[in-house]
Amino acid sequence: MATWRRDGRLTGSQRLLCAGLAGALSLSLTAPLELATVLAQVGVVRGRARGPWAAGLRVWRAEGPRALWKGNAVACLRLFPCSAVQLAAYRKFVVLFTDDLGHISQWRSVMAGSLAGMVSTVVTYPTDLIKTRLIVQNMLEPSYRGIFHAFSTIYQQEGLLAFYRGVSLTVLGALPFSVGSLLVYMNLEKIWNGPRDRFSLLQNFANICLAAAVTQTLSFPFDTVKRKMQAQSPYLPHGGGVDVHFSGAVDCFRQIVKAQGVLGLWNGLAANLLKIVPYFGVMFGTFEFCKRICLYQNGYIMSPLSYKLTPGVDQSLKPQELRELKKFFKTGQLKSKKPTL
Repeated sequence: MATWRRDGRLTGSQRLLCAGLAGALSLSLTAPLELATVLAQVGVVRGRARGPWAAGLRVWRAEGPRALWKGNAVACLRLFPCSAVQLAAYRKFVVLFTDDLGHISQWRSVMAGSLAGMVSTVVTYPTDLIKTRLIVQNMLEPSYRGIFHAFSTIYQQEGLLAFYRGVSLTVLGALPFSVGSLLVYMNLEKIWNGPRDRFSLLQNFANICLAAAVTQTLSFPFDTVKRKMQAQSPYLPHGGGVDVHFSGAVDCFRQIVKAQGVLGLWNGLAANLLKIVPYFGVMFGTFEFCKRICLYQNGYIMSPLSYKLTPGVDQSLKPQELRELKKFFKTGQLKSKKPTL
């Protein structure tokens, strides 16, 4: 059965490739909802109709259908370095949180995952800022002609520190994110009335979607302030389209609550929640399909269209070990065909 667990039959590069392709496709298919989320957070969406569909329709009419995917290219490009950094950081945190007997508790494992995600986000933060700037600009009158032009322009106009504007909110948002993850994990057995090791594929998928919804809702105010700080710039038209004026992160919180109320911190949450199921659904399906292709290429299954195992192949062997074993038998067979005295 297909699972989210690490499969030892894949090489490290194959796992990274599968995850990268799955992430890129899921990001691309849900990019219009991401655009609606960011525009609502920054405050570019104005008028009576403020829902995700109205925001997307407004962008479509003003800038064309291609504008719905503004910033998606840089979001896809950052997947591979972000995944690599997150994996390396997770391994380090697991070693740090493991006790003397080599065991690690579940809450420490969740904490290690949350901290690893935070580290990868901070390391690749400049690309996230570029994505926000590309989303809020008008494609018909662009301030940035592309990813590399945005990097050079921001560096020349605003300096190196501008790439890390709002990065403190990523660190602060890790706390409610971790609390939400732990809260969901601790109540899974009560929700499904059964042990975790017997969850079905559909139940695991529902758990992932539920955890994403809870954690993103709890950390969304920090993400909203971060988006406003990323978009704000005196060199952009209308200051980047930000709907409030502020001098820092704390002042931004204060001005949002003063102008829009507490719920203003959750502007764009509806579009963000709407993309959870299709995002993880596409990611899971694409990852499993790419995984089957790699398993077929490695010789573990008979077809990339199913998980039917190849007869006579030890599934516990790693790819390198299986290749060496096949090479050994092939060499031995060739040698046996040689005439003997």
